[in-house]
Amino acid sequence: MPQDTEDQSATRPDFQRYFDLVRRRHILFLVPLFLGWAAVWSASWVLPARYKSSTLILVEQPTMPKDFVAPNITDDLQDRMRSITQQILSRTRLLVIIDKLDLYGNLDKRLSPDEKIERMRKDIDIELVRDPERDEISSFRISYSAKNPHVAQSVTGELTSLFINENSRERQEESEGTTKFLSDQLETARASLAEQEAKVREFQGMHEGQLPTQQASNLQILSGIQAQLENEQSALNGARQQHVYLQALVEQSRTLHGGSRRSDSAAGSVAAPTDLQSIDDELDKLRAQLADLSSRYTDRYPDVLKLKTQIAKMESMRDSVVAASKQKANDAKQAGPAAADSDTLDPSSSGASLQLQSQLQANQMEIANRERSISDLKAKIGDYQTRLNAEPATEQGLADLTRGYEQSKANYDELLKKKEDSEIATSMEHMQAGERFTILDPPSLPAKPDFPNRLKFCAMGLGVGLALGVVVVGGFELTDGRLYSEQQIKSMLPMLVISEVPEVVNAKDTRNRKRRLVLGWVITAIVAVIILSGTVFSYLHA
Repeated sequence: MPQDTEDQSATRPDFQRYFDLVRRRHILFLVPLFLGWAAVWSASWVLPARYKSSTLILVEQPTMPKDFVAPNITDDLQDRMRSITQQILSRTRLLVIIDKLDLYGNLDKRLSPDEKIERMRKDIDIELVRDPERDEISSFRISYSAKNPHVAQSVTGELTSLFINENSRERQEESEGTTKFLSDQLETARASLAEQEAKVREFQGMHEGQLPTQQASNLQILSGIQAQLENEQSALNGARQQHVYLQALVEQSRTLHGGSRRSDSAAGSVAAPTDLQSIDDELDKLRAQLADLSSRYTDRYPDVLKLKTQIAKMESMRDSVVAASKQKANDAKQAGPAAADSDTLDPSSSGASLQLQSQLQANQMEIANRERSISDLKAKIGDYQTRLNAEPATEQGLADLTRGYEQSKANYDELLKKKEDSEIATSMEHMQAGERFTILDPPSLPAKPDFPNRLKFCAMGLGVGLALGVVVVGGFELTDGRLYSEQQIKSMLPMLVISEVPEVVNAKDTRNRKRRLVLGWVITAIVAVIILSGTVFSYLHA
């Protein structure tokens, strides 16, 4: 039972032992604590102060909605910020600022230009601020640290101007570059389109009359030519019939003029009506043909005009025959039988015979003209039939060329629209109406140094002192071989302790204990007051 009690007490924390440890070693703990804190706190006042100037730049979205004017540059602000930062932090840009503001002037002899640039890059801090709702960069902060607050403010202002100007310049150059690229592509597309148009025109010129768009007109013209051919053939047949008839009349007239006067007069009295009857029949036939053509064509149709001309000639011939017959009858009555015989025997005196000869020649000319016209019409029909037969192959070739032309036209139209939109976007960039950087908080003039942060140094010093005190106390405790508690003694004995001799304390021991206790509290109070005072002083003079 006693053994179990001792085991349970061994497993529980021995607060009395820790209390005795603090009581014995508190001086060894307080001294390293104070020294560690004092060392770090003093360093915060020894290190050179550096002032940090900051400015907040807002990324303003375009004033014109993207639905109306689409930007022609990349929308990835993070990539553009990376590019702008690399350009601004380049050797050339930073050397200009260093020389302009005489930075690191007291270190000119010890630092090379490259070392100055590296130091300045370390002193510059660029922090991007993201909008959590849209997950995009909404603003960014530029900071610069220097020993002089006015210098820090001036450098921050220079960097701010560089960022704003560089962003505007880069956006304008990128926008102009996009517009120029589209202009070059548009010129290439225009040349390709012109080439395709020339090919189409050349193909259409080589296959004039065989194009698919001319198929309907070719069919209509062919139908009209075939109708003309039928009319011409019908007219040719009529002219040939008239030719046979006129030849018969001429032969009859010659036969009559070669006989006796009686037979001539008798034949003449019978032939005149016969001639008039034939002419009237021919007029009726021509008038019927004219009525048929007038029902299908206009008055200006060539066949209608020809029929009207033929009818006029036949009517004139009829009038001549009638007039000649009347004149002959009158002459026969007035001159008597002798004159009649002399007129009959003289061929030149017969007006009807001359009229028949003239009509026969006109008829022969008409037949020749009709035959030539029919030959021409047949040639035209063959030509148009050839065109219609060649139209499928022509249509395929034209479709291939048209397909390439339409593709070039679509590409040209698309590039033209993109170029116009890009020009509008470029104009918007020149007017500073696109995305731009705006100073939200101007470069600040720091009133307190950013480094060293003396309050932080106080906290760090306190931590260093605590760690140092624990290490010192632990070291002394581990190297000390003395026993300070009953538990330590009992744990070392091989047998149980039956009885204990109480500690005999005299007046001197009591006074010594009180003195050590008071000294411990005094030292603790002094260390606490000094650390608290140093912290308050650092806060007031930070």
